[in-house]
Amino acid sequence: MTRPDVIVIGAGILGASAAFHLAERGHRVVVLERGAPNREGSGTTAGNLHIQAIHTRRPGQDVPVDSARLLPLQRRASEHWSRIEERLGTDVELRRSGGFMVAETAAQEAELREKHDWEREAGIPTEVLTGDEARKELPLLSDRVRAASWCPLDGYANPLLITPAYLAAARRHGAELHPFTPVTAVEQVGAEYKVLSGDRSWTAPIVVNAAGPWITEISAMAGIPVHMSPVAIQMHVTVRVPPVLHHLVQHIGEGMSVKQVSAGNLLIGGGWPAAELDMAGRSTVSVRSMTGNLAQAGRILPFLGGLRLLRMWAGPLAATPDEMPVIGEVPGHPGFFVAGGTYAFTLAPVWGDTLARLIAGESPADPVDDLGPGRLSLDTTTPVSP
Repeated sequence: MTRPDVIVIGAGILGASAAFHLAERGHRVVVLERGAPNREGSGTTAGNLHIQAIHTRRPGQDVPVDSARLLPLQRRASEHWSRIEERLGTDVELRRSGGFMVAETAAQEAELREKHDWEREAGIPTEVLTGDEARKELPLLSDRVRAASWCPLDGYANPLLITPAYLAAARRHGAELHPFTPVTAVEQVGAEYKVLSGDRSWTAPIVVNAAGPWITEISAMAGIPVHMSPVAIQMHVTVRVPPVLHHLVQHIGEGMSVKQVSAGNLLIGGGWPAAELDMAGRSTVSVRSMTGNLAQAGRILPFLGGLRLLRMWAGPLAATPDEMPVIGEVPGHPGFFVAGGTYAFTLAPVWGDTLARLIAGESPADPVDDLGPGRLSLDTTTPVSP
C-alpha cells in the first residue's frame, strides 16, 4: 500500500492500538517504525494498569499531573482492558489482582482521602484503609505504612506481549507494518501527506504521529511545532522467587511501584530518572536512582531487602511540558493527529479508540479537547527553555 487511508508513525503501544482500532473499522493502515516494534518506551515500561489515581510527581518532575482530570479516562481504560485479550485473541498476561496505594504521613493520608473522593465521583471503586487494616490484607507491608487505598481494578499486562498482540490483530485486519523504516521527511501535498523513508514513500490524507519521544521531530518534518519534553526513566528487576506479592503496591507521595510478574521476578519502578536520555541510542541508567528507588521500596516492603537485583534498564518517556497526555488533530493542519504523553500504557486502548472516532468524524467516548496538541504548538521564533 503506497496510498493507504492512514499512515501511523510509531509501532509502540499507542501506534499499535491506533492501527488496530483503525484497521478494525476498515481503514487501510500502514505503520512505519524507525527500528524494531516495541523496542523503545513501550517495551521498557513497567506495564502497570493505573486505574486508581497515582502520585502526581515522579522523582525530579517539576509540574504535577492533574490526577483528577485523568480519572474518567482511567475508568474508560479499565473497561477496555477488561476485554482486551478477547478482542485481540491472545494472552497478554493481563492480571487484575488489585493494588494498594500507601501513605506514610498524615499529609499523604489526606491525599489518599482526597483522591478517594475524586475516584468515587469518577465511578472507580476504592477504599481507604488504616495501616493495620492494610497490613491485615497484605502482611508484607511495613509498620511505616500509616494508611493505604485499595482498588480492585489495578493490575498489569506484559509490555512485551501487548504491543505485538495489537500489531498482529491490526495485520489480521489488513494493516501493513514496516519495521526498521525511519521517517526521513513528511511533506504536505494538497490535502494529503507524503511520508518518506529514504527512497520509499507513502501518501495518505491522515497521519497519526505516535512516535513517542520523537513526536516533536516527526511533526517538525511537516512544519508543525509540537513541543514535547521527553525524559528517560529506569526500571529494576530482582531474581525470580516463588509467588509472594499478588498485588500492585505504589506510594502516594513518592515514585514507587512494585509488583511480582508471572515469571516470578519483582519489578520495581516509579518513574525514577535515568542518568541520561539518548535519543539516538540506549539511555544510561543512574546508580543514584537505583539506590533511592530500592531503598524506598524496601522501606515499604521489607522482604525486598533479601532479594538480589538481577538487572536494571532505562527507557524513554514521551512526557509533555504540562505532564498531561496529548491526543487529537493539530489545529490548522487537517489530517495530522498526535498521540502520546503521560499514562500512555494504561490509556493506550482509550487513545486507539479515540483516534479512530476522531478520524471518522465522531465524538470520542470521553471529551479530550483540553488534551489536544494545540496547547503544545509554539511560535518557532520564540526560544524554548530546556
